[in-house]
Parts: sequence; structure tokens; C-alpha cells
Amino acid sequence: MGSIGAASWIAKLTLVALLVKGWTSGELSPHALALFATLGAAVWILLPWLPNGANWITTALAVIDIALVFAVFKGDVRIS
Repeated sequence: MGSIGAASWIAKLTLVALLVKGWTSGELSPHALALFATLGAAVWILLPWLPNGANWITTALAVIDIALVFAVFKGDVRIS
């Protein structure tokens, strides 16, 4: 699998987890939830169809994950 494969799975699972967290906590409006879900699905499904698009899936999902963290947690998450 390697580190790139692990990063890909982490980005995908984090996207789903953040969407669920935002929906259950009420932090994401239905419009925002639909927007982020559509963006994530578009990246996940449509990006491989572009030339060299498969190389950018993990990066694009990570960017969406970062935006979701800011939206759901109203700022950055403190690690310590």
C-alpha cells in the first residue's frame, strides 16, 4: 500500500467522518453539507477521468478536508 495509499484512505475516511460530524452536530447547514459532499464526490469519482487526474485525488480531498475542519470546528483543531 505505501504511504501514498495510506494518505489516500485517510483523506477519504476523514471526508466522510467530517461530513457526518458536521451533519450530526448541526454545524453544517444542509446547503453546506450538499456542497461539500458534491465536491468530495466529484473529486473522488470524476478526477480520475482527467489526464493525470488520479495523481491529484488525495491532494484535492485533503484541501476539502481542511475546509471542512474550519467549517465544522469553527477554526483549527488544537493538537495539544
